[in-house]
Amino acid sequence: MRFTSMVRLRLRSLLSRTAVEQELDEELRYDLDCQIDEFVAGGMRAGLAESIRGSAGNTWRRLGSKLVVVELATAVVLLVGAGLLGKSLFRLLRVNIGLQPDRLIALRVGAPPATYAKDEQVIALQREIFRQVGALPGVIAIGISSSLPVTSNGNTTWFRVLGRAWHGEHNEVPERDVSATYFTALGARLVRGRSFSEVEDASKPPVAIVNQAFVRQYFPGEEAVGKQISYLSDPPKPIEIVGIVEDIKEGPLEIATVPALYRPFNQSTDNFFGMVVRTSQSAPPLLPAISAAIRQIDPGIIAMGGMAMADRISESAYLQRSSAWLVGGFAALALLLGVVGLYGVVTYSVSQRTREIGVRMALGAQPGSVCQLILGEAGWLIAAGLVIGLGCSVAAATLIRELLFGVQAWDVATLAGVAAVLGSSALVASLVPARRAASVNPVDALRAE
Repeated sequence: MRFTSMVRLRLRSLLSRTAVEQELDEELRYDLDCQIDEFVAGGMRAGLAESIRGSAGNTWRRLGSKLVVVELATAVVLLVGAGLLGKSLFRLLRVNIGLQPDRLIALRVGAPPATYAKDEQVIALQREIFRQVGALPGVIAIGISSSLPVTSNGNTTWFRVLGRAWHGEHNEVPERDVSATYFTALGARLVRGRSFSEVEDASKPPVAIVNQAFVRQYFPGEEAVGKQISYLSDPPKPIEIVGIVEDIKEGPLEIATVPALYRPFNQSTDNFFGMVVRTSQSAPPLLPAISAAIRQIDPGIIAMGGMAMADRISESAYLQRSSAWLVGGFAALALLLGVVGLYGVVTYSVSQRTREIGVRMALGAQPGSVCQLILGEAGWLIAAGLVIGLGCSVAAATLIRELLFGVQAWDVATLAGVAAVLGSSALVASLVPARRAASVNPVDALRAE
């Protein structure tokens, strides 16, 4: 009874401070006293449970909480996936490809086989192309290769190292037939030795340039320049290594650079080849002029697939880029749904606990403690969603490991970043209904049904 009197005195003092006491009729006073008696007689926990909700409201509240946890966990999985794919794409596009892609044009040229069947005819065509295209304003250097960079590691050949015991093993590497100006046009650096010469045709001794990966694998700790290799012919025909070039990314960006062998184009001609053009200005505007200049030489020659090398590199990461955008879009949608769902559940919980909150404040609870109570409930939902989501995201990331580059499925920075972003967003969404609960008028709350 003493506790009941204290509650009544507390409410009466609130009513007097809010100037409501003078306007309350006897019926309202009686109703307030009955609610307080009911609350005290049934005990704090039983009184609150009995006064704030029915069984239907309780069911919807529990169901909504579970749905929010699922939404938050789904958002974590998608956000982690988007983060890993985005990080992979960032690293992939910054791989050292061994050339300077800025202001570099790449295209393919096909000459009619009937007209350019002999080596001399193809060599003459190459020189005429160099002369016509080189005369265009803004063209700095031109190079030819049997295959363009950042395409594939195909067009391989078998070889053996002369001077070593050979037991029939097949050493297989990609072979590229390139012009003497090819590495200069690419902006690739010659590490040791020399480049090719225009006079090195089929009548001259065979020579080759290898990349650094070739040296690391087949000549570790040795000087490769001056060594001889041979195709698997009988008898072997020596090919002297005259230079070493830095690793050029011949294959896809996500695949490690493999050993590569470069031969003079004039010693192994082909009427279908790739061409790179180094310019002093923006590359795309020059493409029509380059194609027109090639067709002027022979209308039967086809110039195709022309684009800036930077765009070609970007296109090579199409799968990773599209995957990152797709998963990122779903992740943003899942994050929005999770945050909105959490806001709705917390708001519904506050509406169902209006009388409880009013009694707490009537008994002296401060607004800060009420706000903390509501945020605490939301915090449990957020924590459950994060824990479940982070566990599932690591498992899900293993399913997309083929799309990842330079990052592990359990990348700590990505997991921590996702947890921080989602956790802070969810807490901000919970803060609005929590502050609303802290501003409840205890008299109005106790009158609520």
